[in-house]
Amino acid sequence: MKLGLIASRFSATFNIDIELLQRAEALGYHSAWTSEAYGNDAVTAAAWILANTNSLRVGTGIMQVAARTPATTAMTAMSLDHLSNGRFMLGLGPSGPQVVEGWHGVSYSRPLTRMREHIAIVRQIMAREAPLEMQGYHYKVPFTGPGTTGLGKPLKSILHGNRVPIYTAAITPKGVSLSAELADGLLPLWMNPKRFDLLEPYLNEGFAKAVGKKDLDNFCVCPSVKVRTGDDLDQCRLPAKQELALYVGGMGARGKNFYNDFVKRLGYESAATEIQDKFLAGKKNQAIDAVPDELVDDLFLVGSKERIRERLVAWREAAEYRHVDTMIIDADQPEVLEFLAEELL
Repeated sequence: MKLGLIASRFSATFNIDIELLQRAEALGYHSAWTSEAYGNDAVTAAAWILANTNSLRVGTGIMQVAARTPATTAMTAMSLDHLSNGRFMLGLGPSGPQVVEGWHGVSYSRPLTRMREHIAIVRQIMAREAPLEMQGYHYKVPFTGPGTTGLGKPLKSILHGNRVPIYTAAITPKGVSLSAELADGLLPLWMNPKRFDLLEPYLNEGFAKAVGKKDLDNFCVCPSVKVRTGDDLDQCRLPAKQELALYVGGMGARGKNFYNDFVKRLGYESAATEIQDKFLAGKKNQAIDAVPDELVDDLFLVGSKERIRERLVAWREAAEYRHVDTMIIDADQPEVLEFLAEELL
């Protein structure tokens, strides 16, 4: 089992706790992961962390593909890879229609096609086997459309690229399948370690389409896991319930919320509906109250250290079967880092 750490959070101010990350590095943590939504970006944070650590790998969890051209993504990844001596990991995600269209001002149509083309171009640029050419649905390189000069030509990267590992964020069946086919790893926002059946058929579907032999031995599943310890179980569950209420209730429109759909597949259909109804009605506290304790316990590690230790058994078993490669820990208590390092590393 590897341990990663969520390194950046969304708020009105932006700060990276470098001392905490350096402590995680000393404890043997594998990686730190940065993020972006519609505020801070993931790349600046990744560069900052790489510059202030020595062995910790740093991944973007995630860079939004609609926010950048594939060539920009490739240049960023190759530059950070060179400057960090190979410690950068490229995490990509489609985001959602509210952010893509409402913030970046581009169409969300066919997001998986965009991801497929984006990865293909990034791989081409890094491989440097030929000048870049792509005539896809979203990307046409060289571009010869209306308003162009006609002077564009296929180019090959000046910078020589290594094979930077690519991870994609997905929890939908088609997204998981695409990740297994094209990427080196999957970043599911949440995961029940006892319900690998929710991922396995779609992973196998993608593996079957991949070029070369591909399976769980050379593909990494890296879920994020919120961890909070304390003697008051209800208080430990509260931050998890707040997160679940926000994502299940408000991260997407009614009928187009991937997190809501995922919770329904976990077996909490009525709860997912109630959470969304209350959240969209502006009753956020009631939405939080509607999150079942059992759902929190399925996905996260909360409560006393003894309780967490008992629940780590399922995660260890998942790691033994390669169902989980890295647990990406979401924790704001420094003692959690020490405790999990003692238990798992």
